[in-house]
Amino acid sequence: MSAPHEARSYRVTNPANGQVLADYESASDAAITALLERSAEAQRRWARRSVADRARIVAEVARLFDERAEKLGALITAEMGKEASSAVGEAKFCKEIFAYYATEGPRLIADTPVAVPAGANARIQRLPLGPILGVMPWNYPYYQVARFVAPNLVLGNSVILKPAENCPSSALAIADIMSEAGVPDGVYESVFATHDQIARIVADPRVQGVSLTGSERAGTAIAEHAGRNLKKVVLELGGSDPYIVLDSADVAASARLAWDTRMSNNGQACNSNKRMIVMGDIYDEFVAELVTLATGLEPGDPANLGERQFPPLASRTAAEELAAQVADAVAQGAVLHTGGTVTEDSGAYFRPAVLTDVKVGMRAYSEELFGPAAVVYRVETDEEAIALANDSQYGLGAAVFSQDAERASAVASSLEVGMTNVNIPIGQGASLPFGGVKRSGFGRELGPLGLDEFVNKRLFYAQQ
Repeated sequence: MSAPHEARSYRVTNPANGQVLADYESASDAAITALLERSAEAQRRWARRSVADRARIVAEVARLFDERAEKLGALITAEMGKEASSAVGEAKFCKEIFAYYATEGPRLIADTPVAVPAGANARIQRLPLGPILGVMPWNYPYYQVARFVAPNLVLGNSVILKPAENCPSSALAIADIMSEAGVPDGVYESVFATHDQIARIVADPRVQGVSLTGSERAGTAIAEHAGRNLKKVVLELGGSDPYIVLDSADVAASARLAWDTRMSNNGQACNSNKRMIVMGDIYDEFVAELVTLATGLEPGDPANLGERQFPPLASRTAAEELAAQVADAVAQGAVLHTGGTVTEDSGAYFRPAVLTDVKVGMRAYSEELFGPAAVVYRVETDEEAIALANDSQYGLGAAVFSQDAERASAVASSLEVGMTNVNIPIGQGASLPFGGVKRSGFGRELGPLGLDEFVNKRLFYAQQ
C-alpha cells in the first residue's frame, strides 16, 4: 500500500481540491511518556474486569458506530475522498465487527481443555498481554481500526492507536466513541505520534506487541523495531490479488462484476483484484466490456458522486505515482485502452484505466497498483493461470470463477495466498479471518484467529 504523503503534522487535505481543512500538531515527548504510563496502569485494571463486562462495553461501541454512521462517513469523505455511501457503509461495518467480538469473544477466549493422563487436568487459558500498539492506514480509517481494536478490548489488552497522518479527524471521532461507550481512560489511546515516537513506543518494555496495516516500507521498519525489542508483530501489507475467470455464461456480466470489484474504494484496497487473469476464448469480450465501463467517466465530488463520475484518490501524490506506474508499462509496450492520467486541476483525480499486454520487467507486473487501474492478462490453460497468479511477491487474496465449481476450486486450492475465494470476488465478514503470506505480511485479523494474535496462551496444568 502506497502512503499518500509524508507529513510533519497531522493534516486534513481535501483530495478533491487540495484544500487544507485542518492541522494538528504531533504529540510531545512528555505526552508519550504520560500515555505509556497511563496505558499500562489502565490495562491492569481492565484485565481484572470480567470478560462479560468488557464485552458489554464493546457492544456499546458497536451501537455508537451504527448510530453515528452518517457523521462518521462525512469525515472520511473529506479526509481521503471516499465516496459518501461507501464511507457510511464502512462505519456501519464497524458495528458488525465490534458486535461480533462482543457476542463471540467470551466464548472464543474461554479455557480449552487438554487431554492428559488420569490423575491430572490441563487447560489452555487465553489471557491478555498488556498494551498493544496499532499503526493504522488511511484507506479504511474506521474498518482497519475496528478489526484491530475490537478483539483486543474484549481480550483485556489496552490499545495505543496511531492513525494515518491524513486522517486525524476520524481518529478523534473514534476516540470520542470509545469514551462515550465506557472504555476507561488509558485503555484506548489515540496518539498523533511521529515516526521516532512510534519507535520509542515499540521499544518500551510495557508495550507487548504491535500491529501495522500499511506499506511494505512501513512494515519493514516496524518489524525491525519489533524484532530488535522482541515484540510480537502482525503485519497486513500490500497485495496484488489475482482474479481468475476460467469461463462464463455471460462474459459482459463477469466483466462488470470484476470492474465493480476493482473500483471499490476507488481501487485503494489491499485485497482488490489488481490482476485479472482471463481465458483466451472470452478475453477479447471481457476487455471490451471493461473499456466500455471505463470510458467517458468524469471527476466528481465524492460527497455527491454521479453515476458516471469517479472520486479522487487519497492524495495528488498517490494519483501521480499510479500514473507513473502505468506510463512505465506503456513505454515498454503495454496497451493502455483508456484513462491512466491525472487530471490537470489541483485535485487527486486519476482517470480509471484499463491496461493489457503487461509483461515481466514492467513496474505494473511486479508492483501493487493502488488505485483504479484494471490490468488484464490472457491465458490459455488452468495451469498457465495458476503459474501467473503465483508469480508475485504478494500473497494476500485471490478469486476464481467458473461455471464448474469443482474446476474453480481446484485452481483456487493451488494459489499461494492467505485468502482464496470461489465464484465470489471477496469473502467478507466479521467472522472471516483476513491476512496474507509472502510480502503481504503475516498474522490474521477478524474472526476467531483475530483474537488469537496478542494473547498469552497459557498452559494451566494440575496434578491431583
